[in-house]
Parts: sequence; C-alpha cells; structure tokens
Amino acid sequence: MQNRGDIECWLTDMDGVLVHENRAIPGAPELLAQWAKNDTPFLVLTNNSIFTPRDLSARLSASGIEVPEERIWTSALATAAFLRSQSPGGTAYVVGEAGILTAMHEAGFIMTETDPEYVVIGETRNYSFEAITKAIRLINGGARFISTNPDATGPSAEGPLPATGAINALITKATGKEPYVVGKPNPMMFRSALNRIGAHSENTGMIGDRMDTDIVAGIEAGLHTVLVMTGISDQREIDRYPFRPSEILGSVAELLES
Repeated sequence: MQNRGDIECWLTDMDGVLVHENRAIPGAPELLAQWAKNDTPFLVLTNNSIFTPRDLSARLSASGIEVPEERIWTSALATAAFLRSQSPGGTAYVVGEAGILTAMHEAGFIMTETDPEYVVIGETRNYSFEAITKAIRLINGGARFISTNPDATGPSAEGPLPATGAINALITKATGKEPYVVGKPNPMMFRSALNRIGAHSENTGMIGDRMDTDIVAGIEAGLHTVLVMTGISDQREIDRYPFRPSEILGSVAELLES
C-alpha cells in the first residue's frame, strides 16, 4: 500500500468531496490552488454525463472553486474514449444531453438511428418514451448496449430523481441485455483518467465520498484511496463493506500542506 507521501498525482470526485449542493466544501478551493501552485497533475472526476467539462468548470467557479475544463473528466468523456478505442469513426444512437453528445462527436462518432453499432445511454432529465423505445428496438436488432454510469438515482432539492441506472434497468428488462457501463465503479474510468494526465497507479491517489463507487474502483485500479466524510459515508456505511480505503479523513482540508 502506498504512503500518502509517495503520491504525485490525484484524482478526486466532485460532489461530496469538493462541493455540496453548489457550495464549496471548506478546504477544497485551497487544495486545488495548492495542486495548481505545485504543478501536481490532477483530474476532477464525475459520473455526471449531462454537462460538458466547460459547463462543469463554470458551475464549480460559481461555487468558488476554480478548475479549468481540461482538469475535468466525466463518464461521458470516458465512454467516448473507450468507444473510440473499440471502433474509431463508429456509429451510435445516443440518449442523453450535451455532455455525452459533445464527447461522442469530438471522439469522431457518427450519430444515427439507422443500424448503429452502439446504443449509448447517458444521463438526462428529459427521457422520452419514444427515445427509450428506439433504443430497445436497436439493441434487439444487434446494437451493442453501452451506458455512461450505473447510478440509479441522482440528488435534487426535492429528493431523489431516477437516473441512468434506472433507465439501464428498464432497457435490460425489455431486451434481456445488460449494458457495459464505463463510469465508476468500473476501474476503466480511472484508467482512462490516468492516461489523460500521464499518471501511474503506483503514485496516484483517489479521493471520494462513496465506498461503493470511488473507493472500490480506486482499490481495483491500484490507487491510494482516501475516503472523506463530507459526502454520504458515515462509519455505519463504511462497516457495510468488506474492503477499506487507505485513509479515512474528515474532509479534503486534512490534505492541505501546513
């Protein structure tokens, strides 16, 4: 197991680690400024595939956190990078918002409803029955079923919202086919992030607030894992799992150099 002193590069989750309900978590702006000052390679990771990195950078900035767009790695970017490695210049039918649509376009994919190689399901707040029906028929017709992330619900001010994982389950029930999910907890998302910043697992740390996505994927990718208690995890949540992070900290403020 790596010591924190050996860590030269960082991956960090966004919600529950850097921000909570559009407010910066104390210590997060200072940690990011410290990394920038020390030229520490880092990426902010999110399973959210609705927004482009530019959108997310602007939203973080409004919360008091400065992260340039090239330092943001989304499940949409990871999905597009994976599919480009599988089928350069391929075809896809995509259900989702600007995040996944832009990433797929920039990866060189052609969007089509006619015999696509892939059906890609991303996050959206506007799932249409028509689009889901089309996806089901295309998958039954032989298109490969890909999803950006497995999260069944997402947060909102009014309470939980059905998210990508719930739509994946609906399509699976209708087709009998499971999607290949690229986002966390698939270590693929971390490996593509490491490639993006030219980092190696032996000297990279992962900061997250969820045992079931950030920490398990970090462990499987061979990273030094840091669980912070500013998100959804408490001791009871930690005790539910048979694995443990390298470190458990109150918040990212504890990672600041004194």
